[in-house]
Amino acid sequence: MSRAVSRPALRRSLALLAGAALTAPLALTAAPATAAAPYSVTALKVTVRAGDRSCTVDADLYRPAGVSAAHPAPAVLTTNGFGGSKADGSTDVTAKSFAARGYVAMAYSGLGFGKTGCPISLDDPTADGKAASQLLDLLAGVRAADDGTRIDYVTKDGARDPRVGMIGGSYGGAIQMATAAVDHRVDALVPLITWHDLAYSLAPNNADRDSAAPGPVPGAYKYQWTNGFFLIGEAQGLAHPGLDRSRTGGAGCLHFVASACQTKRLLDSGRYPAQDTATMLRYARSVSPVSYLKSVTAPTLLVQGQADSLFNLNEAAATYRTLSAQGTETKMIWQAWGHSGGMKKPVAGELDLKQGNLETSYVGRRILAWFDRYLHRRTDTDTGPAFAYHQDWAPEGSSYATASGYPTSGSQRLYLSGDGKLVDNQTKVARGSRHYRNLPVASSHSESSLAGLLGMPDTAPFDGAGTHLAWTSEPVTGGPADLVGTPKVTLKVSSPAAERTQNSSDAADKLVLFAKLYDVAPDGRKTLVHRLVAPARVPDVTRSFTVELPGIVHRYQPGHRLRFVVAASDSAYTGNRGIKPVTITSAPGDTGVLELPVLRGHVG
Repeated sequence: MSRAVSRPALRRSLALLAGAALTAPLALTAAPATAAAPYSVTALKVTVRAGDRSCTVDADLYRPAGVSAAHPAPAVLTTNGFGGSKADGSTDVTAKSFAARGYVAMAYSGLGFGKTGCPISLDDPTADGKAASQLLDLLAGVRAADDGTRIDYVTKDGARDPRVGMIGGSYGGAIQMATAAVDHRVDALVPLITWHDLAYSLAPNNADRDSAAPGPVPGAYKYQWTNGFFLIGEAQGLAHPGLDRSRTGGAGCLHFVASACQTKRLLDSGRYPAQDTATMLRYARSVSPVSYLKSVTAPTLLVQGQADSLFNLNEAAATYRTLSAQGTETKMIWQAWGHSGGMKKPVAGELDLKQGNLETSYVGRRILAWFDRYLHRRTDTDTGPAFAYHQDWAPEGSSYATASGYPTSGSQRLYLSGDGKLVDNQTKVARGSRHYRNLPVASSHSESSLAGLLGMPDTAPFDGAGTHLAWTSEPVTGGPADLVGTPKVTLKVSSPAAERTQNSSDAADKLVLFAKLYDVAPDGRKTLVHRLVAPARVPDVTRSFTVELPGIVHRYQPGHRLRFVVAASDSAYTGNRGIKPVTITSAPGDTGVLELPVLRGHVG
């Protein structure tokens, strides 16, 4: 049998990979079809200046019936997730949905995707943001499409100021903040399951993490997710033949800008020399909200997924804290599904990617209210609480709980005892030392990232004997214990091997460890909640440090125990260079402290 792959077959394979949560983070189905179409659709080409080159954007314009210069309507702008286009199952359906509800809608293929030119530049404000800004000029009627089409039926707040909101997820989420940072004409944002700091997303370092001032050292390379993105990006020429030359990449990549290509090459190398690492981090953050949120003033409704090992809840929480602190109107929802949910049907009551149950899902109603308030300017519209989160243990119809802000109040401290117990009082800590060592290959498993993306079966999480340490609480009593927020642990480790190498010119010589929380049932079965782990590249093994774990919403039922694990490796990440045995010592007055966001109940 020939090993050649036909172009149609390749397109189908890429569509399967890209059509899961990575590229279809939001699909809002339009209202049921009627005999007369509620809107007309016009395909447009718009030449824009993006970064250092010009290229053509491929867009579809949806005009609701009855909308005219005399009867204008606000607009909604949407674009694809990574690997998608204006025609994928999320972007066009989103546009149809809002057009059916009376909004002028524009769906466009992002730079480097579909039939839009320019290389992939990772939602760079100076390229992707500037390109989207020129689409706002089109919606304002101050410029024409390449065929001469002019739009004179979008509501305006000034001669050049169209009233417009943006919506989309993942890659189509970050572009919203990039656009709003360079163009304050954007009136409302709804970014779903997107990033705050791409350096953290691709090589997370949760040690001594300060989201306001990220550290100078990358963590553990998230190579499975990153390779999936890179494959999809580089295969664009095969998936979409006849691409124009403006999409040619740099630094040896086919379709990525040179800086993105160099970033991938450095991560693949497994080396972090100081100068190259500084350049990589500077670039990754320049295309991330962490560097430009100070310029975002548009009201923002953040929606992040609890089942998401690509862009975890900490990303949205960091964006929420930054926007709120600077006075930008901001609210946040933690929903059930994220990138790790694959193509599985959402749980009952959730916004459904295939059904688009806007009016009947909590998240859908919040989105409609957000645009009603900020695009229709109906000031009496209730846009909901500052923070809401999905409770997977609650019955349909009451699965979302709310709070007046984030973080929520409530916490509990547990202490790491030398006998492997988690205790709720320092006086209960037993004196003792415990050890583990890493192997040349990964000995712990949290997930196979692409299997999770595609909704395929995956091996249950495990930790190899002798390559991890675990501390377990007493069973929960007196009612369930609910955790809502970001756990943290303060640790002090001893590793002479790491101490000898940690001051080298290559940051990859520093110790790496992985922290995580399990739920252990009375029968001994254990669950790694949403398969989330916290990689940490320890800054200095001679002093204590704090690890911020991924945010979670989880109920520990009565009789269940909480287990905290420090592991030497994880199969979804690159880990330590060389063998670095670790010892963790506990004493009543000097031990590790696990701080849990216990909203109600008590662990142990």
